[in-house]
Amino acid sequence: MDEVGQKLKFNDINTMIMKRIEPQCSTVSIVSVVSALLFMACSERPKERTEHIHTMANAAHYTGSNETRLPVPEGGLVPIAFVIGHNAEVLDFTGPLEVFSAAWTTDWSPMFEPYFVADNLEPVTVSGNMRVLPDYTFENAPQPRIIVIPAMESSSDRMIEWIRSATTEADVTMSVCNGAFVLARTGLLDGKPAAAHHGGYFRFAGMFPKVQLQRGARYVEAGNVASAGGISSGIDLALRVVERYAGREQVLGIVEALEYQGNGWLDPMSNQEFANLPSNDPAHPICPLCFMQADTSIRAIFKGSTYYFCAESEKEFFETHPEVMERFINEDAARGALIRQ
Repeated sequence: MDEVGQKLKFNDINTMIMKRIEPQCSTVSIVSVVSALLFMACSERPKERTEHIHTMANAAHYTGSNETRLPVPEGGLVPIAFVIGHNAEVLDFTGPLEVFSAAWTTDWSPMFEPYFVADNLEPVTVSGNMRVLPDYTFENAPQPRIIVIPAMESSSDRMIEWIRSATTEADVTMSVCNGAFVLARTGLLDGKPAAAHHGGYFRFAGMFPKVQLQRGARYVEAGNVASAGGISSGIDLALRVVERYAGREQVLGIVEALEYQGNGWLDPMSNQEFANLPSNDPAHPICPLCFMQADTSIRAIFKGSTYYFCAESEKEFFETHPEVMERFINEDAARGALIRQ
């Protein structure tokens, strides 16, 4: 593999910045200021570095088009609603938040204006025991142009109705990781392709048969709804959304400023490692539902093959939805046939 190919394999990021976390800092986001300074510095990067970044971008598969550009109001401040619920996955929303916070207009005004929306204004405990202070409830939240939905433990009926209603006037409603389950509950994904965390593929396909699950997708765009794969995939979808507003050049500057080495934002189908069912080898048993290590004492037979599970509940769901296993096996066979051609 050449140098460019090696660099494109990296997919690591540790940036987790929030707009409002207890205890609160100043009203002005220090992170946003730092991001702006970094972006300004990167805009002056040497010609050699600029050419290298463009080489990396051009080396990756890209399906975007300038025809999908979205308008930015004069002065920026495109409103972004981050829907938050109990045990929301931290990087699902802080990753995209950092990306959006790093985008600036040509006169150095913040391009986006993020805020958090929840069932009430009480602090919401999310993963890592972090507490997030909502800015609005679903009763008084302003109309957003972008909605971000992370994976979370549960979603209220009020949340589902608000997402469904607000999406009618939004530019993009995007789920991250298994936030796809929340978005699917609204019905907005029916008949459309969607991505989710690979550990949720089987349940998602069983629970939402009207949605065209795309295993192996880093992210999927379908009209004004979009969905990202697992956790860090939300960073790539956020970069893609910023590109639709600001263009490729600004996103390259953001990628440079964040020292982000992933190329998933350029390749929507770059999660191919998770495109197929895991091996059912009893020597290294992997649960076909969650992709975690399985217990060989918990097993089921499907069309002559034995599969192992991490819990009885996973086995029960597997046996209740044979149509999902049939579909996945057929998809894997078709994919394998194409690769062999």
